[in-house]
Amino acid sequence: MSQESVSKETKQENKIMTKKLVTVAFIMLAFGFALVPLYDVFCEITGWNPNRTTGLAVYQEQEADTSREVKLRFVTVTKNDMPWDFRPLQSTITVHPGQEYEVAFRVKNRAKTNIVGRAIPSFSPTLASQYVNKTECFCFNQQTLLAGETEDMPMRFFIDKDLPKQYKSITLVYTLHNVTEETASLNVENTVAAN
Repeated sequence: MSQESVSKETKQENKIMTKKLVTVAFIMLAFGFALVPLYDVFCEITGWNPNRTTGLAVYQEQEADTSREVKLRFVTVTKNDMPWDFRPLQSTITVHPGQEYEVAFRVKNRAKTNIVGRAIPSFSPTLASQYVNKTECFCFNQQTLLAGETEDMPMRFFIDKDLPKQYKSITLVYTLHNVTEETASLNVENTVAAN
């Protein structure tokens, strides 16, 4: 076998491998963009909402543990394609486990069109999330803001008294995603299916 034929075979194999790798990269990129709508569909199908823990979604009057204080920090992030200003009205609050609190987040649509947004929460430390119970939250549903509109969105919550003592500080991060196109696509699909 000549070196020229080996070289041609190697080049052909490299081309095939490159095509496969580029295809995998595009599939991964598409999957990344599809995660938010897939998350929404999964929650609708299963009825599961990680923001509402079964049995704890409704606050029942209980005696607050005033001997403990937990600092809760609020951080907001908007994705690059999201033309909203998004911030907490209070960036930090000190709470007593077992007592219900309300905070608000201000949003403003800077775009000249209506935008649909979806806030996805995450916690640090992650395990603390099971002790932060939201009884009312804008993150339960998509939010639509008209062009130029500003709104204060409330969140009511309490921290479970069973929160382990080592948690003295919790950070709640809301990442705001633009789901306008996904919502429009879903509405078109639902209209077509209904006809």
